[in-house]
Amino acid sequence: MKSYQTTFSINRLWIILSVGMVVMFGILLLLGQQIYQQAPPIPEAVKSASGETLFTRSDIEAGQNIWQSIGGMQQGSIWGHGSYLAPDWSADWLHREAEALLALSTSSVPEGVSATQAEAMRKAALQEEMRRNTYDPASGVITVSDARARAIRQVQQHFVSLYDGGDPASLQLRRDYAFPVYGELSEAEARQLAAFYFWTAWGATTNRPGQTITYTSNWPHEPLVGNSPTTGTLLWSLASVILLLAAAGALIAYYAKQFDVWRGDILPEDGMATSDLLGQAVITPSMRATAKYFWVVCALFVTQVLLGIVTAHYAVEGQGLYGLPFAEYLPYTITRTWHTQLAVLWIATAWLATGLYVAPMLGGRDPKFQRLGVNFLFVSLLVIVIGSFAGQWAAVHRFFTNLTANFWFGHQGYEYVDLGRFWQIYLLIGLFLWVALVVRALRPVLRREGGKSLIYLVLVSALAIGLLYGAGLMWGQHTNIAIMEYWRWWVVHLWVEGIFEVFATAIISLLFVQMGILRTSTATVMVLFATIIFLFGGVLGTFHHLYFSGTPTSVIAVGAMISALEVVPLLVVGFEAYTRHKVEHEAEWERIYHWPFMFFAAVLFWNLVGAGLFGFLINPPIALYYMQGLNTTANHGHAALFGVYGMLGLGLTLYCMRGLTDVTRWNQKWIRISFWSLNIGLGMMTFLSLLPQGILQTYASIEHGYAYARSAEFIHSPIMQALVWARVPGDIVFAFGVFAFAWFMVQAFMHGRKPTPETAAIPKPAL
Repeated sequence: MKSYQTTFSINRLWIILSVGMVVMFGILLLLGQQIYQQAPPIPEAVKSASGETLFTRSDIEAGQNIWQSIGGMQQGSIWGHGSYLAPDWSADWLHREAEALLALSTSSVPEGVSATQAEAMRKAALQEEMRRNTYDPASGVITVSDARARAIRQVQQHFVSLYDGGDPASLQLRRDYAFPVYGELSEAEARQLAAFYFWTAWGATTNRPGQTITYTSNWPHEPLVGNSPTTGTLLWSLASVILLLAAAGALIAYYAKQFDVWRGDILPEDGMATSDLLGQAVITPSMRATAKYFWVVCALFVTQVLLGIVTAHYAVEGQGLYGLPFAEYLPYTITRTWHTQLAVLWIATAWLATGLYVAPMLGGRDPKFQRLGVNFLFVSLLVIVIGSFAGQWAAVHRFFTNLTANFWFGHQGYEYVDLGRFWQIYLLIGLFLWVALVVRALRPVLRREGGKSLIYLVLVSALAIGLLYGAGLMWGQHTNIAIMEYWRWWVVHLWVEGIFEVFATAIISLLFVQMGILRTSTATVMVLFATIIFLFGGVLGTFHHLYFSGTPTSVIAVGAMISALEVVPLLVVGFEAYTRHKVEHEAEWERIYHWPFMFFAAVLFWNLVGAGLFGFLINPPIALYYMQGLNTTANHGHAALFGVYGMLGLGLTLYCMRGLTDVTRWNQKWIRISFWSLNIGLGMMTFLSLLPQGILQTYASIEHGYAYARSAEFIHSPIMQALVWARVPGDIVFAFGVFAFAWFMVQAFMHGRKPTPETAAIPKPAL
């Protein structure tokens, strides 16, 4: 009877997951259609009332491509998405234009009106003019007053001087913004770039047709033009908190009801395995071939952290490194581009290599040409990394004179998907090759009895990894940035933050089952249930990145309500920790896996803190309205990306190292030092530097406006600079952990391959 109920439960969960995903992705696509229809229009021309043409459509589109080629989101941000040292260019243009137009105001003031009242009248006239939508859909022309045209020309000249490097007065700003030393634009390019900045600011201050809300839902906060949170932003924030509390209560009640059942059903029916079953598995040639992947993981990890230290230091010196002319060769734009890309690349490489290692181990053999496929994929990975990084360096140093060539081989400028289109396609092909290698190696497992649901979940998530990365090909060279952002977050949120986690959860549970320490039925139910509650919030939770990116207000409603559910699973992390503890400390032989288990435990902690607490801090629309693009985002990003996905990648690496090296000769001291240094250093980095910086910026954003919170004046203020320096101790501790991990890996490989099962001893871990 119990077996029938378990089967029924698994089948029911598969139905819920399947139907739910169809509904969720259907809504995601439906709202995506609205984004296409309601994105801020790119005009054919921007003209003054007297007929002067200020910008054309080709100026704006060329300006967008120029912005991409010089680093795009890695050198400041647009609509809050990008880096944090240079300004948000939309907010910066908006504030400068408003100030210039206010200074040019010649409105007549009635007699007897005080100076204060006269100032208020001028500001009211300013708001009315800048928020009025003068876009004509028939002609595609935006018409502005002659006074506003003069203000636009003034601001345009500021950006021309800033980017062409010809005005000595702009040199200090270039240093403060950490601009490349040799990355100046021509005057014509700078004017086109200014046209793109104008258009993004126009969308942020112009009301949608027939509404009193701008295309970006009144973001950024700018008192001069009357940009303040909408009623919907506040109400949907309150509703999301209420839904969070209700869903949390329901989930905790469900777990409390099921806890005793699952606690008794965690261990296998025949009891805990008495020996290391997977440790006795034959290490096939293709599994051996994955060793070089883990070498690359270490190399990319070390490089990523070194670049992160340099990038953080640029917040102090801008164009130098302790007086050295480092920025002449590796400017901030490049170091941050490579730092963010390497974070994804080394973590993804660890997960992909784990799939290539585990699949033949579970299948019991290598399919024909499996090793060749693993080696070919490895070479392709190196080509993609080296080729895309070289293209980005060349783009920022202005070696690409053709913007189309830059789009294909240089720097796309979009954070986390910066690599050129050619390299994107190459990587997509590589991912599908990886899927094929994993699927063909797991085919023998599907012929066995029991546990097929876990295998199918691994296979489905592996296929989804390839498919979802393909979303990065859905925009073109001249795509409206509001539409591009929609697809970019498919990659960043659904691919990096979503389906990879499902794959990792499924494969870890599958390994626990194969090791004989977790019951198949319980593992299947728990993984399916976790996948359901995670993806039900995660798929539509994509919209919480798009509240103010030129999207309709329906995005705020759906994003606020559904993304609140992303936090709910983290509230029962204690039960997951208990489950892990239960299965990880039941047998003597499990001590071999002590450190992989420790890194998995760290994933749970940082999932709660980095993804849960720090994530929900910026998740409600009213919070993100003031915080988007501030160091509160960097705080969440570091704690969640490394704390969850990075720790998981390191844990999986150590798990595979168990079969590739002699675990009896592991230097437990170095891995212990690495584990604690990484966790303590990450905590210091977030709590002593990034979080305080973000909170101070939030206060400035609320009190004075968003442009001020991102200005050089505030970023380089004494207290903000002191908080940048406060990051140094945490960086040092963290970096020590990185080098300790790398040294451990070197020693482990130098000590040779693992011995036969008969000669292997069980070491006691040094705690």
